[in-house]
Amino acid sequence: MAIVAGIDSSTSSTRIVACDADTGAVLRSGKAPHPTPDDQDLRPGEADPQMWLHSLGDAAAGGLLEGVRAIGVSAQQHGMIGLDAGGVLVRPALLWHDPRSGGAAAKLLDALGGPAAWTAAIGAVPAPTYTVAKLRWLAEFEPANARRVAEVLLPHDWLVWQLLGHPKRRTTDRGDASGTGYWSPITGEYRQDLVELALGHELKLPEVLGPAEPAGHTPEGLLISAGTGDNMAAALGLGLRPGDAVVSLGSAGTIFAVHEEAVVDPSGLVSSFADATGRHLPMVATLNAAQVLRSTAAMLGTDLDGLSDLALHSSPGAYGLVLLPYLDGERTPALPHAAGTLTGLRAEAMTPQHLARAAVEGMLCNIADALDVLRGRGVAINRVFLLGTAGRLPVVRHVAPMLFGVPVVVPPPGAHAARGAARQAAWALAGTPEPPQWELPEAETVEPEGEQDLAIGTGVRRQYRAARDRIHPEAAAS
Repeated sequence: MAIVAGIDSSTSSTRIVACDADTGAVLRSGKAPHPTPDDQDLRPGEADPQMWLHSLGDAAAGGLLEGVRAIGVSAQQHGMIGLDAGGVLVRPALLWHDPRSGGAAAKLLDALGGPAAWTAAIGAVPAPTYTVAKLRWLAEFEPANARRVAEVLLPHDWLVWQLLGHPKRRTTDRGDASGTGYWSPITGEYRQDLVELALGHELKLPEVLGPAEPAGHTPEGLLISAGTGDNMAAALGLGLRPGDAVVSLGSAGTIFAVHEEAVVDPSGLVSSFADATGRHLPMVATLNAAQVLRSTAAMLGTDLDGLSDLALHSSPGAYGLVLLPYLDGERTPALPHAAGTLTGLRAEAMTPQHLARAAVEGMLCNIADALDVLRGRGVAINRVFLLGTAGRLPVVRHVAPMLFGVPVVVPPPGAHAARGAARQAAWALAGTPEPPQWELPEAETVEPEGEQDLAIGTGVRRQYRAARDRIHPEAAAS
């Protein structure tokens, strides 16, 4: 039995899984935290990359990697690790959630001519999270450091480079490269003009490897695959195929689907990322997801499980009560200055059960609208994978298939990105045209119960849209 390993280096921790290369069965696993910025005397959104290596070593303790023949690396997307001409770190890494690059992203948007120009160039509007926005921030606020930066690596690129023993060749993959803001999934090429627009000069950039192409071998002969970003690795770990979508219910919502072609959306709502198989992962995001449920639960003096139980004792439509879940404004639809709204208040609707149901339906209707944005750009959605603690709530599993109109798959909690990185390693080790077929164990599929469920979902969404369009007619126009 060949054993492969997947490493996922997130914002806060490193997770490692060792898997059977043929079946994907997880044989061993480990996890270790990253030091916080306070522990490193750094600002929020910064990190010393060497700490990721220390965390990796801790996660691999106890012989976890014994007998492993190949390793894949997944890591948080959009980071910026600037090196000088000698390969020396110029400053601490800037991570995707660094709060300082918002103004830089807005300036870049205008500098190229607005959303349509950016989506034509790279298939997306550069958000503050993107690497290109961090380059612009560096040029404006740390010009001396900006002049020293000769090349930029992403977190997974840097970890692969370290595992390989610092070779002259630097590599990345198309999935992670598509989140930089200067590599186009449309053309498959870097845009050095966009690098120069942001930083003031061109950079040496890593070679973009093919999906099953190895990055190299360690001095000990261990194969290291190309690696990828965390969302792309999660798609591999879940075994997504065209027609599958993922809805990740964190505090905010991330919605992406597997598609054969890059999606160019002049409105900027859709970001056209590449995946780790040669396909694409068009993505939309909502600012409000699980936090809507947590906030409502707190208001009702309960927790998420209590909220779920209350909502299941209501009925579809919550007796006419509608919660527009724009607690932090909203990105999809584009309502940056909106607030949440509770409408349809009548005496019979003013119960904890109906408010809980309205919160669940409001959150999921907003997600369903985001799925419709993808459908409207030609992306087929035949099945939805629901991730996150909120996605496992009984009421969410019950309501989501009605509102989404397709079967909903609820995977068990697990290190999906690390498992996807391991699957990529197995693919590179095998050298086959397609990745190995790994089953996703213990996943639960919930289907709409016939035409009645679909009709109920249509009615709930119609009620929600009527309230949304009355209060925010600009959302209807978009």
